[in-house]
Amino acid sequence: MKKNDFKQRLLRGESLTGVWLGLASPYVAELAATAQFDWLLLDGEHAPNDLASLLGQLQAIAPYVSAPVVRPPQGDTALLKQYLDVGVQNLLIPMVETAEQAAELVAATRYPPRGVRGMGSVLARASRWGQIEDYLACADDEICLILQLESPEALENLEAIAAVEGIDGLFIGPADLSAAMGHRGDPGHPAVRAAIDDAIVRIRSAGKAAGLITLDEEEARGYLAAGCGFVGVGVDALLLAQALRGLAGRFRPA
Repeated sequence: MKKNDFKQRLLRGESLTGVWLGLASPYVAELAATAQFDWLLLDGEHAPNDLASLLGQLQAIAPYVSAPVVRPPQGDTALLKQYLDVGVQNLLIPMVETAEQAAELVAATRYPPRGVRGMGSVLARASRWGQIEDYLACADDEICLILQLESPEALENLEAIAAVEGIDGLFIGPADLSAAMGHRGDPGHPAVRAAIDDAIVRIRSAGKAAGLITLDEEEARGYLAAGCGFVGVGVDALLLAQALRGLAGRFRPA
């Protein structure tokens, strides 16, 4: 079974940058893959993706060096089972607040006796429909599980969540965190920034990869310099919208 290079690089402490893909299109996903980011996030939480559209994007990205990371709408055991079977190895789970949730998510991504993942690998793209002979023996170890902390409660429980075996990284969600802290729409508020900076230090002290997303290039470089290993630097829909609006504006009469 092929090793999960993305997971190995993350655990080695490399700084990996990528972009959010929310346009739910295999064509766009393949176009993004030609840019050779370290990873591409396929968003199922805030984008109109279902299992079929995610599968198409996984297939489109597969020949390229960018690693697909998939964010489900929630950490549902049955949904994660389907994601894993179609070949998802890297997961970013939103809205995790307790160590108990973290443990349940680890269990959902592992086969018994380590977890509760259903035994259907012969029907799965992940095992090449049974052709990967050591799939059942190796699949657990190639899963990369990153959890999103997006509330004050989650930050309070950060060390307990990080201590759960099987967690590879913790990601701070600036937008939801700022809203939960009473600063909706202002992730740059000093109180929010202070909470994020403190969380990054604590995540790294716990021995986990730290991640977040920012559309400010200077800020992104700052987080990379601070040791963040998983930094989102753009969103496909916004990049396209900005380019189109800019072009239209340059041709619009004064």
